[in-house]
This record gives sequence, structure tokens and C-alpha cells, in this order.
Amino acid sequence: MLKEWIVHEETAEGAALAREIGTAPIIGQILWNRGICSAEAARAFLHPEDEPFHDPFLMMDMKKAVQRILKAIHGGERIVVYGDYDVDGMTSTTLLMKNIRALGGKVSYYIPNRFTEGYGINGAALRQIAAEGGGLLVTVDCGISSVDVVAEMDTEMDIIITDHHLPGSMLPPAYAVINPHRTDCFYPFKELAGVGVAFKLVQALWQEEEQWHYADDMDIAALGTVADLVPLVGENRKIVQLGLTAMSAHPCEGIEALIRVAGLEGKAINTGMVGFQLAPRLNAAGRIETARRGVELLISEDVREADRIAGELNALNTERRDLEQDILTEAEEMLADFTPDVPAIVVAGEDWNSGVIGIVASRLVEKYYRPSIVLTRQGDVYKGSCRSIAGLHLYEALAACRDTIIQFGGHEMAAGLTLARDRVEDFRTAFANYVKSHLEIEDFTPKILIEGLVAPTDWTLRAVEELALLEPYGMGNPRPVFGVRDLRPQSAAAIGAEGKHLRMEVGTRERRVAALYWNAGELAETMTEEASDLAYTPNINEWQGTRSVQCMVDSIMPATQERVFPNRDLLKVVYTFLKRLSVEDGQISYNLAALTRRFSRENGHISCYTMETSLCIFRELGLLISLPEGGWRFTSPAGKLELMDAPTFRRHEERKGDV
Repeated sequence: MLKEWIVHEETAEGAALAREIGTAPIIGQILWNRGICSAEAARAFLHPEDEPFHDPFLMMDMKKAVQRILKAIHGGERIVVYGDYDVDGMTSTTLLMKNIRALGGKVSYYIPNRFTEGYGINGAALRQIAAEGGGLLVTVDCGISSVDVVAEMDTEMDIIITDHHLPGSMLPPAYAVINPHRTDCFYPFKELAGVGVAFKLVQALWQEEEQWHYADDMDIAALGTVADLVPLVGENRKIVQLGLTAMSAHPCEGIEALIRVAGLEGKAINTGMVGFQLAPRLNAAGRIETARRGVELLISEDVREADRIAGELNALNTERRDLEQDILTEAEEMLADFTPDVPAIVVAGEDWNSGVIGIVASRLVEKYYRPSIVLTRQGDVYKGSCRSIAGLHLYEALAACRDTIIQFGGHEMAAGLTLARDRVEDFRTAFANYVKSHLEIEDFTPKILIEGLVAPTDWTLRAVEELALLEPYGMGNPRPVFGVRDLRPQSAAAIGAEGKHLRMEVGTRERRVAALYWNAGELAETMTEEASDLAYTPNINEWQGTRSVQCMVDSIMPATQERVFPNRDLLKVVYTFLKRLSVEDGQISYNLAALTRRFSRENGHISCYTMETSLCIFRELGLLISLPEGGWRFTSPAGKLELMDAPTFRRHEERKGDV
């Protein structure tokens, strides 16, 4: 998929900022590009450990909530923490429960079953908790949209809501509602994860009870913060930096067991390891079975018990990956007729595992770059997970379709919903119409920010090391990506199991740098034949005591001179070529590189991009039919062809302004 590069130019202001804070020019420029324009803000960003936490009592209803919880602790009331079944919910539950116990309280927890109870506060569960003597219930990472359920329990128990999801038009009528997104909450940092809000509540409890500025359990807080993909700026940056340090040096028993089972023991833990190795294993509990196993792991203080649970979660994570791949395969089969005209993806399965459909939605966004919703049937309703693209506020889009939805909730980029069984098509139409009316053609091309055009061989070990000042990376503070144009590698080879990955040597004969591109082994045959634009991040490879600069490739595109869209005349030539091949060989080879080379020998040079685009246009016109064994069969048109009937060609013409 082509990505549009948005290249930041060097500025005098970025250079001046670098001089003022004493860093390399590239660091000052990146900070300036990200809106950090003063030396004071830059120092706070680069050294979050030196910045104090905000006063938790600045959050609306915090004082009221703290006094009620401490009253329950002192009076021996049974307190129940009600959490969500994702990593944010598990860590929030663990953090609050652990500290209420440390303060002397009687506390237990409840996490709903994803499959039988669904997301949010469950009325039946609350009635059961009240019947069993629960006098105070505190939610974490959920509850802000549960207005009716909370109202029903008004006379049964006191409920304190702590959440970070966007509120609706009405707040739940709870004893207290702690959420930085409340319109009447003036807490200075709004982007906390659910575990971040729970952390502020714990800070307030210790501050009120013991006059202690609590900053423990940072490993737990950081795990939930990274996993929930909130922006790693402000307080989140401080939480994650302190938490990664704790994970690397002295994590709690549960996280240490996760580190061992993931094969990361002895390594400095970073956000990538947390997001792609630790969090998925913990998340597997809620996606496949019950999230209670995740809480049991995090709260465990016994090494053998923690190792046993971590092993179980590791096995569940393997099962989760298999389920995910099966559902993704089915979803892609449903999208066999996908064209650029499709504004949004809504796919529905009858028995897909609801615990992994959110991951599948993310995979569909990666492949098709369309807002994607994956639904699975549960009785008379469909439950769905939604993922968006830049430019479309998902919560607002779902709100505009509320007439077709039973309930929904979420953020700008991710959400969940429930549909009646007979409203799927109504919703699909309404959602597609909303997306079509709120996005332009350009919005369906993914954008990538390029911090600067730098040849891979220009990086030194010292320069790459200095980039680490910008860590931890994550949402709101992505790892810097650099670009190089018109690159032709010295060599390229498919590596790994079944040649799945691509390894290149880029640079000159005298100075070469290795470049790795995961899951792109199929490009090995064409990389040395055509010039490419390469987006990458530099890092340091350590092997047998030797340290060297290498590049991790984000994406590869044909260079500008190779990125020629086929016009009508060229399409006629390609059409004749394909028709002749079909007659000679019976079918057309799927090998794009070989097909392009043969055409170039016989008709003059074209790039793989041009050939691939031509094939796409002919498939959309029904001239090429995919064969099960691979390759295509060529069919003759029934009548006169009209190129504007091919969405790829038409949208290109529209983008040019010709139509």
C-alpha cells in the first residue's frame, strides 16, 4: 500500500531549540515538529522523571470518593472493585485492590465475562454483589456510560465510577464520578488510561490517609498505560518511563513471570516489548477465557504460582493468534470484491470469537486503510469491535448512526457496539454514508510523517543513541521515521522461515548498512531492479559483541520515476500483452516481477508498480479472474470496455481533477 510522505523540513527554530537544550540538531528539530517549542517544555519532555505528578485532588469528585473509600476501610465495609477485561482493566483492578488492602480495607474484585456479560457494568452482577453484602463498589476503566444501571442501584449500594472513556450527554448518578474527560473537570492532563485514573485515586488515598506522595507499582501502571494506546505525553510519559525502569530492574512477581515466558529476561524492557509481547499474553486471558487469570497473575506474590499462570496465558496467546488468523482469512474472503470505492468495512460472522475481533479489525485497517468494524453474532444481537483511520472520529460516527445501534462506546480511534440481528445492513449503509460524507479521497491514503531525509549510511552509533532521549515511544510520541529517496540496494534476500522477511544491504561498496523489513520477503526479487523510496527507523544491532547501525524499514514505495500510473494508451498495450500470454500459456503467472520483466523486454520498460496497477484495473473490469492454484485467467469483454468503470482508474482521474 502506498503511503503519502509528509516530510518535515529543517528549520532555524529547531536548530535553535537544540542549541538551547544542548542536544543534536535532529533532536531539537523533532521536538519542534511535535509542537514542543520552548526549552522548558523540551526539558520536561526529555526528562519526565524530573517533573512532579499533578495533585490528584484537582480531579472532580476525587475528595468525595477518597473520603467514602476511607470511611469504608475504617468501618470494615466490604469494597468491591469492578474492572474491565482488557489489560487496562486488569492492571487498574490490581492496582486499586492491592492498595486498598495495604490501607487495611476488605476488598474483592469482579470482572465481567466478555462472552456472557459483555463490556461495562452489568446489572445482574451488581445485584449479586449487593446481595452478598457489598456496600461500596468502585469501577475502574468502565462505567461512564452505564447511566441506567447505576440509577437502578441507587438504594442498594454506593457506587464510585473511575473511568477514562468519553462521557455521554449524561453522567451516571453515582456517589462520585472521576473522569478527566468530564466537562466540569479541570484536571490539567486529560489523556490518562483507566489505570492512570486508578493511579491518581490511589495517590489521593495515600495522601489523605498517610500524607505520603505515593509512586509505587509503576510497573503495573505502565503496563496498562502502554497496552491501552493512550498518548505517551504528559503524565503518561512519566508513568511509563518510571514503569519501564521498574520492569527492567524489579518488577512484581506477575510481570516478572510474563517477562520470563516471553523470553525477555535480562533485557531492558521497552514499550515495544510491553505492547507486542507482554500485553498480548495478559490480554489472552480476557479474549479466550476469563480476565480473572490476568488479575491473579498480577497480584500473585508466589514465584511458582506466577510462573504457572504465565505459562497458561502463553498457551492461550498461541490459541488467540490461531483464532485471529482464521477469522481474518474469512473476513478477507468476504472482501474479495473490495475496490477503492468502498468507504468503510463492516464484516459479520456467525460464530467468530468476540475476544479477538478487535485485533482482526485492526488488521483490516492495516491492509485496506478503511474504518473497519468486525461483528460476531451472539444470540439475537451482533457484538462488534471498531477501528478507525486518521480523520474519522469513530465515537462521533457511531453516534450519528445511533438509530441503528442498541448501544456503543469508545474513543476516537476504537470503539465497541451492539446491533440487533436484523439491523446489520441498516447500520452498514448508515456507517458507510457517514464515512463517505466526512472523508475526502485523500483521506483514504495513509500518511506517514518523515522527520527528515537522511541516508542510512549517514547515521553513527552516537547519533542513534541520542535518539533514545525521545523514548518512551507510543501513541502521541511515535518512534521517529526517516526517509531516503531513489534507493537501490546493493543486495536483497528473503530470510527467515519460508523466506518471510526481507534483508537488504544499502549504501555503497565502502559503507553498507543492513535494512530489515518484516513480512516482506516477496519483494526480494524486485528490490535491486528498481529504485525505491524507503521509510525507516535507525537502531543499533548488537551481535557477538559488535555494535552496528541498522535500519528497520517501515514501508517501501516505488521511487517517483517508477510510480507511473498507466494511462489509456499504456493500458491498451498491457491488455494486448496479457491477452497474448493467456492464449500462449493458458493462464497468466502470478509472479509480478517476472511478468513485468517480460513486458519490459517486449514493449519497453515499465515498473512493477505500473504493471500491478494495470492488473488491478483489469481485475476490477472483470477481465482477470483469480485461479485457486495461483495466477489469473484472462477473459474477453462482452462489449465495449469503459475504463471509468474501474474504481482505481476513476479515482485517479478524479484526483487529477479531470472529472
